Amino acid sequence: MTPSKRVFDLGLAMLLSVLLLPLIAIIAALILLRDGRPVLYRSERMKTPTQGFTLWKFRTMTVASSDSGVSGGDKAARITPLGRALRRSRLDELPQLFNILRGDMSFVGPRPPLRRYVEKHPDIYARVLRHRPGVTGLATLRFHRTEERLLRQCRTPQDTDRVYSARCVPRKARLDLIWARHQSLCFDLRLLAETAGRLLPRRDQAG
Repeated sequence: MTPSKRVFDLGLAMLLSVLLLPLIAIIAALILLRDGRPVLYRSERMKTPTQGFTLWKFRTMTVASSDSGVSGGDKAARITPLGRALRRSRLDELPQLFNILRGDMSFVGPRPPLRRYVEKHPDIYARVLRHRPGVTGLATLRFHRTEERLLRQCRTPQDTDRVYSARCVPRKARLDLIWARHQSLCFDLRLLAETAGRLLPRRDQAG
């Protein structure tokens, strides 16, 4: 990560942390009142091929003692009504502002993978994780809906793991590497603007 990218991340993360603090507090209170503890979901992710970190999200599922792996159709029944709304708006990812402030993540970059997929695809992630993982990015914007559609059809953790590994990891990596080749502040701002635009309700959904 270049110094200018890090300065940009820090400045924007501090600004948004202040502006969005009331919203963060409201969401935390709603989860606590409607779904109980814990309010936050913690997951180990990788920021380099060998270095992990704890990623933070608002909890959107019922608690399971053996929860692991990416979310597929096998976990659909565990998503709470509030969690579904948070996922749809991506507000569940607001706690990742803390990850950005810590230096674990950037605003724009490849989504941080689980350790199991880094170990399963070392050649791919040796290239992808040369760049700091991000909250959003080219792969997130171009492939997220396709990924959701593919994984929604999975009915077991084994199916989810197989489909994600074979059909999602390589395609996301190609997009991440395209972003890496063209990465610049202007490109990142464009991707952030597109991400923000997708969070706004569309006119055809209004009313």
